[in-house]
Amino acid sequence: MKILEVLTYYRPWISGLTIYVERLSRALARQGHDVTVLTAQYDPDLPRYDLIDDVKVVRIPVAFRVSKGVIMPSFGPTAWKLAQKTDIIHLHLPQFDAPGVAMRGRLLGKPVVITYHSDLQLPHGLFNRVVDKVVHFQNRLAGALADAIVTYTRDFGSHSPYLSYYLGQKLHIIPPPVELADCSDEILQQFQQTHRLEGEETIGIICRLAAEKGVEVLHKALPLIRKSFPNVRVLHAGQYKNVLGEEAYAAKLAPLFEKYKSHYHLLGSIEGAELTAFYKSLDCLCIPSLNNTETFGLVQIEAMMNGAPSVASALPGVRQPVTMTGMGEVIPIGDHEALAEAIIRILRNKAAYVRDPAVIAESFSPDETAASYLNLFHDLHNGRADNTAPEPPAYDRLRAMRDAMQGSRGEGVSR
Repeated sequence: MKILEVLTYYRPWISGLTIYVERLSRALARQGHDVTVLTAQYDPDLPRYDLIDDVKVVRIPVAFRVSKGVIMPSFGPTAWKLAQKTDIIHLHLPQFDAPGVAMRGRLLGKPVVITYHSDLQLPHGLFNRVVDKVVHFQNRLAGALADAIVTYTRDFGSHSPYLSYYLGQKLHIIPPPVELADCSDEILQQFQQTHRLEGEETIGIICRLAAEKGVEVLHKALPLIRKSFPNVRVLHAGQYKNVLGEEAYAAKLAPLFEKYKSHYHLLGSIEGAELTAFYKSLDCLCIPSLNNTETFGLVQIEAMMNGAPSVASALPGVRQPVTMTGMGEVIPIGDHEALAEAIIRILRNKAAYVRDPAVIAESFSPDETAASYLNLFHDLHNGRADNTAPEPPAYDRLRAMRDAMQGSRGEGVSR
């Protein structure tokens, strides 16, 4: 099957959305399918045409930017050319160009599938509010033209203003793909020595420096946590310099990073075996996100696969990894005191939160995710697709594991 994946940013850009599409595309290619990614040439030094892990990448030059969006005059003609040669058009939203590509699918009689990754919410300001409304209109138009819409959880689908419109119509639930590189004992030991962890309690946060990630909530919680664990360390993985559109937020946090620099360590972007070593070194991961631009938090699953419980904001979707597995705690959005209390509970009794990593890894295998998409793609090709959004079997497995562990403590407590 020939599959066209369309999104604004692709690798080497690092975000949850790009990593999702990369993992899915590689899994589809491994299973013998012809996968092409159509995306922006956000960095002019990147090649226009590329082949990465048997996935073809076509990058369109960017004429100029509008907030975090990009304007690409040659995008439409290239999309038309590629759409003619594909069997399935798979769009990843939010995306300004989505309705034009979806319309091409309609005109050519090619099934169009949307995966909706998050609600768009740009920083405050009149101009960004206008951009929000324009992109929301574009996304809604793309949804009307699509044959099916996919999201990660029914929880987020029910609460998203965009997705809730399609419940009972064409909304499908597919678990996101999660995989990590192997990490040897030597690499793990080197990582821990480099960051001088020395057996001390370690909290992790992994995100680019963006206002919706709620990094300041963790900073406010730190003094409270240190009363119980004076030597606690925080490892912050993710881009923190020159994040597009987040200059004001970075300037706001700079004094906090300076204040806590002795025990809050900015690692920058890490990948591969080093990323796995990061997770293996954690006693707890925290996701203090503030709005629905975060819809699941793939990093929670990555941490859980390596024995690190999670403390997550009670956002639709974001709370689901903890709720489904019982491996952590859910806290009120933006509540630094609740965050501190939950982290302290986990640090005092981490073993009570840990679940079987093999069950978690199996439930989010990229090959399983790809198989679910292929089933949907084939159904659409054959003119049939169930217009309901049942919970996938993987989520039932996780809940069964959680329920089997009940009795050791009140798992997955929401506070």
